[in-house]
Amino acid sequence: MKYFWAIRQASRCLLPWLLLLAAWRAGSAQLRYSVPEEAQHGTFVGRLAQDLGLPLAELVPRLFRVASRAGGDLLEVNVQNGILFVNARMDREALCGRSAECSVHLEVVVERPLQVFHVEVEVRDVNDNPPVFPMAVKHLFIAESRPLDSRFPLEGASDADVGANAQLTYTLSPNEYFSLAKPSDSERVQGLGLVLRKSLDREETPEIFLVLRVADGGKPELTGTAELLITVLDANDNAPVFDKALYVVKIPENVPNATSVITVNASDLDEGLNGDIIYSFSTDVSQNVKSKFHIDAVTGQMIVKGNIDFEESRSYEILVEGTDRGQPPLSGHCRVIVEVEDTNDNVPVLEFKSLSLPVREDAPVGTVIALVSVSDRDSGANGQVSCALTPDVPFRLLSTFRNYYSLVLESGLDRELVSGYGVVVTARDAGSPALRASASVWVEVADVNDNAPAFAQAEYTVFVRENNAPGCHLVTVSARDADARENARVSYSLVERRVGERLLSSYVSVHAESGRVHALQPLDREELELLRFEVSARDAGVPALGSNVTLQVFVLDENDHAPWVLPRGAGGPASEAVPVWVSRSAGAGHVVAKVRAVDADAGYNAWLSYELQAAPNANANAAGAAASGGARLPFRVGLYTGEISTTRSLDEADLARQRLLVLVKDHGEPALTATATVLLSLVDGGQAAAAAGVASSSRAGAAAGAADGAAALLDVNASLIVAICAVSSLLVLTLVVWTALRCWAPAAEGACGPGQPALVCASAVGSWSCSQRRRQRVSGGEGAPKADLMAFSPSLPDPRQRELQQEANGDSTLKVSLQYPFI
Repeated sequence: MKYFWAIRQASRCLLPWLLLLAAWRAGSAQLRYSVPEEAQHGTFVGRLAQDLGLPLAELVPRLFRVASRAGGDLLEVNVQNGILFVNARMDREALCGRSAECSVHLEVVVERPLQVFHVEVEVRDVNDNPPVFPMAVKHLFIAESRPLDSRFPLEGASDADVGANAQLTYTLSPNEYFSLAKPSDSERVQGLGLVLRKSLDREETPEIFLVLRVADGGKPELTGTAELLITVLDANDNAPVFDKALYVVKIPENVPNATSVITVNASDLDEGLNGDIIYSFSTDVSQNVKSKFHIDAVTGQMIVKGNIDFEESRSYEILVEGTDRGQPPLSGHCRVIVEVEDTNDNVPVLEFKSLSLPVREDAPVGTVIALVSVSDRDSGANGQVSCALTPDVPFRLLSTFRNYYSLVLESGLDRELVSGYGVVVTARDAGSPALRASASVWVEVADVNDNAPAFAQAEYTVFVRENNAPGCHLVTVSARDADARENARVSYSLVERRVGERLLSSYVSVHAESGRVHALQPLDREELELLRFEVSARDAGVPALGSNVTLQVFVLDENDHAPWVLPRGAGGPASEAVPVWVSRSAGAGHVVAKVRAVDADAGYNAWLSYELQAAPNANANAAGAAASGGARLPFRVGLYTGEISTTRSLDEADLARQRLLVLVKDHGEPALTATATVLLSLVDGGQAAAAAGVASSSRAGAAAGAADGAAALLDVNASLIVAICAVSSLLVLTLVVWTALRCWAPAAEGACGPGQPALVCASAVGSWSCSQRRRQRVSGGEGAPKADLMAFSPSLPDPRQRELQQEANGDSTLKVSLQYPFI
C-alpha cells in the first residue's frame, strides 16, 4: 500500500520525524494514503498510529479515533494496533462522480491533550464500469441519394470510470457501405459518426444491420455494443445544412424559464416540402437535457424550461437535428454547447464536529473545544469562505486545513463569573453580494473545586445563660460555596481541642448539614465564663477545600449561689457564733466587729448587703425594753461593708451579753441570703483589754496558719494588689467627695433623701459600684450614718481566697475584681 505526504520531502529517511512533527502540530500537514475502490472489508490501508508517531500503548487511554468521516464509515482504525483499514465497500463513482481526483478526508483525534490530524485517502479508480451506449438499438434513416463521404453523427458511449479506464475505442462491424469516424480529442466538432463509403441503393439493400462496439482502456478491458439499424430511404437528395456545425453559448445559472438560449438555423436547397425544415433534439439527447431546454420546431429558438444549476452541471452538449418534410425526409445536425456561468447562489454551510464539551474552567489556553467545517458549493470567488467569531468570548478560530477550523480557548475561564458561552461562528463568502451563514454552539463551563466555603460572618458572638437545658440551640452558622453541585455541598464540623481537662466536643456539637450549634450539657459560668472555639466548613470537592470561623459563647450569670459568710478563724465553721468583747466606754461610731461574706456569682447577683435582724432569744427582751423606753439600739451594721459599730455611747442599762443576727443578701432575682451570728459581751475597760488580748492571741494563732498557707499567693499578687489599691483609693476618694456633695444635707436626723440608682463604672482593673440606694439607721443617736463604697467581682474561684485577699488589704471595705469586669 502506497502513501505519501502532500508536501514533498527531499529524503525518505526523514519521513518518520516529519510525521511526528506533523502530528504534534495537530493538523498543520496532511497524511495521504491510497486504496483502490471496491476493496474488500478489512483491506489494509496504512499504519496510521505509527505514521503519526503515536505509541500503541497510548491509543486506548487517549481515545484514539476517527472523529470525522467525510465519506461515511468507509474507513476505520483499529485502536489496538493503529492500522487503518477498509470498513465498507467504496464506489469511486458514487463518491466523486467523474472527478479526476477522488479522496476521502479523515479527521483523527486523540485526547489528553486534544490533537487533530488530517488524513487524506485517495480512492484509485479500477475498471469496474463498462462503456454504455445511450441506446442499445439505434435507428437511422438515410436516403439512397446521399453522396459519398456523407457523415451521420452517432452518440458515443459513456464510461463512469476516469483516466485510462474511460478512454474509449470504437470499432464497427465489417461492411461495405460505412466506415466509422472516430472522435478526435483536438477537434470538438468532429464526433463519432458513420461515413458513407459506397452509394446506397434502396432497391438492392433496403436495410443495413451494423454492430458498433466500444472498449475502454482498462485492464482487463470492458466492452459495450449498440446495434445500428439503417433504413435506406427513397431520394430526397438535399438534406438541411446548419449555418454552424457547433454553437457555443454561455448563460448564467438560475435564469428564469422561457429565457432564450440561442437560435439555430439550417437551410435546404430543395423546394417545397423538401425544403421545409423542422428542428428537434436528437433522439440521443438525454431526458435531463430535455427537461431543462426546449427548441421551437419552426424557428429553431432554444429556451430554458427547467432549473439551470451550475453546481449540478457546468455545461450541456446538445445534438440538434434539422429535418425536411421530403419523402423520404432528410436531416442535418449540429451541436450546441451551453456553458453555465456560476452565480453566488449558495450560502456557506457550517458544521460543528468533534465537540469536547463541557470545558473545565481550569482548561489551559489553547485547548481545542471543537472542529468547524465550512463549505460552499459555488466556485471561484463565490466559493471562497472566511469565518469570524462572535465578540466578547474567550475563544478564537484557527484555520487547520483548507476549510477546517479549530475553536480553541484564548483566555482563562471562571465558571463562577460566566457558566457558559453562546458561541456563534459566521461564514461569509467573497461573492457579490456576499452570502452569510452562521452556526452556534453552547459551550458549558464545567465546575472545578476552586472556591472554599465562605462564612456569612467573620466571627459569631453568642450569649447564653448558665444552667441551660442540654441540647439547647446556641446559633446557626452558615457558609456558602460559589462552586456547583458536589463542589458546593458544605458540611460542618468542630475543630476539636481541649477545654481544660475535657474535649470541646463534650460541651457543644454542630450539625454537619444545617450548621446548627447545640450545647450538649448545662454550662456553669462559675466554671467557664467564655467558650471560644472554631467551626470548620468543608465542601465535597476533590480535593476538598475548607475554612474556619470563630465562635465566642459568653455564659451569662444566673443567681444560683447564695452568699457565703467567711469564718472568723481559720478552719472554723461559718455558722459558728462569733464572740466579741466590747468596752462599755466605746463611743458612738466605734467599730466593734465586721462580718465578711462572698458570693460566687457575678454582677448584681454577687452584690451583697447586710442587715440586722432581731435575735430570737435574749435580745428580744432588750429590744422590747428599748422600744418601750424610746432608746435606740446600741449597734448597727454597715449596709454594704458589714461593719458592726455603736450608734451611741454604751451605758450600764445595756445588757452585758447581746446576740446580733446579721442577714447577708445578694441583689439577684430572686435574692438569696445567709446569716451570721455575733455574740457581743459588754465589759469594763480593763476587762475589755484583757479579753481583747486573749482574743487577739487566739485569732493571731489561728490566723498564723492561714497566713502561712496564703503567703505564696500574697507574694505573687502583691505588686498587682498594690497597683489596684492605689487606683481604687483614688477612685474611692473621688466617689466619697461626689457622694458628700450630692447627698449631704442638714436634716434633723442626718439622713439623705432618696438616693440615686447605683452607678457602675468599668475599667481595665475591675468594676466598682457606688451605691446610694438607701441609708439604714439602726437606732437614733449621735453620729452621722456612713456612705458605703463597694467594688465587687463577678467571680472568684474560691471564697477562702477572697478572704485572704481581703485580709491582705487590711479589712478594707473595697473589694477588687481581678478577673473580669462587671457589665
